[in-house]
Amino acid sequence: MVKLTAELIEQAAQYTNPVRDRELELRGYKIPVLENLGATLDQFDTIDLSDNEIRKLDGFPLLKRLKTLLMNNNRICRIGENLEQSLPDLKELILTSNNIQELGDLDPLASVKSLSLLSLLRNPVTNKKHYRLYVINKIPQIRVLDFQKVKMKERQEAEKMFKGKRGAQLAKDIAKQTKTFTPGAALQTEIKTGPSAADVEAIKNAIANATSLAEVERLKGLLQSGQIPGRELRSGAPNMVEEEEEMQESEAMNEETQGAEGENGDTDDMQEDVHMNGS
Repeated sequence: MVKLTAELIEQAAQYTNPVRDRELELRGYKIPVLENLGATLDQFDTIDLSDNEIRKLDGFPLLKRLKTLLMNNNRICRIGENLEQSLPDLKELILTSNNIQELGDLDPLASVKSLSLLSLLRNPVTNKKHYRLYVINKIPQIRVLDFQKVKMKERQEAEKMFKGKRGAQLAKDIAKQTKTFTPGAALQTEIKTGPSAADVEAIKNAIANATSLAEVERLKGLLQSGQIPGRELRSGAPNMVEEEEEMQESEAMNEETQGAEGENGDTDDMQEDVHMNGS
């Protein structure tokens, strides 16, 4: 990336274009930020800043002469406030192939009363519902939008759609703006916590008690899936005690049953012996 310096502006190509406007060509330098444009001394009708890496349309000094601004093939996602104060005679703004997302992101252009031609082709915002009518309503003096002439029928539809309280509410509802970071604002980040001391101890014990490579691999799989070896044992301890008690009771009952069956068998044998002796 190249910083936009006064030296770069002085060295850039300057010529009279086919419509007889003085043009400054600053395209293709991968410029990330608009700055130092006061070095142009307000001597140009057109400035071409296409094919750069600019993210925000702002940073202009007062340029009374500038009529056309070419910003296609950048990365613009935000438009600065009060552009009309810096560019009071801006008539044509080409923002083709940028990254403007929401209809509300276009609201700062409403104050640029001189703007008559606007291109937002190949921006995500063009896919929004009511996009064209919303822009026509916000910038009523616009004559050409996305290189298509604004028709009287479209103006009437836009006026009808956004007329009155209901129309104002509709405009408010669809005019969502892209959330951006504001310097000085608190960052809302997800707080991630590590394993507790008990979990760490459980992991150590599980590793120490591993008796085979297969057991080690099982522990590794549990950790990778976010499970803590031994945690289910701690949380399920009461259930395990109950299960053990039930197993013990079951075993005791089995032993008693087997003992009873053995006694019955002995009694039968004794009765059989008595019968045989008596006969």
